Amino acid sequence: MKAIFLLTILMIVTMTKTNAQSTNATNVNYTYATVPTQFVEANGIKFAYRSYGKKGDIPVIYFNHLTANLDNCDPRIMDAIAAHRQIISFDYRGIGATTGRQGESLADMAKDGIAFIHALGYKQVDIVAFSMGGFITQEILLAEPQLVRKAIFAGTGPRGGAGIRAVVGRTYSDIFKGILSFRDPKFYLFFNQNKMGKAAARNFLRRLKERTENRDKKVKLYALKKQLKAIKIWGNEKPMDLSVFKLPVFIANGENDRMVPSPLSNDMAKRFPNAQIKIYPNSGHGGIFQYHEEFIPQAIEFLLK
Repeated sequence: MKAIFLLTILMIVTMTKTNAQSTNATNVNYTYATVPTQFVEANGIKFAYRSYGKKGDIPVIYFNHLTANLDNCDPRIMDAIAAHRQIISFDYRGIGATTGRQGESLADMAKDGIAFIHALGYKQVDIVAFSMGGFITQEILLAEPQLVRKAIFAGTGPRGGAGIRAVVGRTYSDIFKGILSFRDPKFYLFFNQNKMGKAAARNFLRRLKERTENRDKKVKLYALKKQLKAIKIWGNEKPMDLSVFKLPVFIANGENDRMVPSPLSNDMAKRFPNAQIKIYPNSGHGGIFQYHEEFIPQAIEFLLK
């Protein structure tokens, strides 16, 4: 009888310990370097995504740049937002671990983005969009405006904006520079080539390598070609009437953006009726990465208002 009693106590202690370990496992405080990659199916595609942070009814969805996979999100920005809001990054169709062939147009990519958001069960989101992600976000506003509550547009411009179609040539030129110098093309594409810009580029690229395990799949060359073609077409299309969108918008850029010319940020700010704008000095396309310590509190204040 005593042996049975001791065995029962031992089983209860073991079960309690196991349950506690399970609970702790589901409450891990992730960083962007450690958050696991998950998958969800939508629009015939299996999307790879990473989600973490302070949960609520309205998450922040990050729409990234040309040929960016999940490992191309700045962990400083992602972790800072995650301290206040749930933030979700994802791979576009045909990029990284997401299945399918790259979309033929930015409108197609917007449809995928909408399907992805709905597949996660959300009816409304806030968006942080960088570069091409800003192009896609504008198409989302056109297709389903009630889906987006607030939007941050960084290093981006309006459809049909002067100079957007020239992104193709500048991208190939800086990729070639990267090949010749054995550098990541973002060193040239995102940053001024002066002392301050080069230091910011090195710091940014180091941050992108902080995740050492379970990194995303590399982006293939055909996806770059498809996305550049889509951007060129979008840059030649008729400008969108952004004045019909009343949502709060925060626009940010560097003062010397070579990829998406900085004047387009001012153009967007004038077109949106409820916009605020910040242009960072002595910086380029990656102004929010170079000035992340300044951008982060500004972005969080905007998202929490």
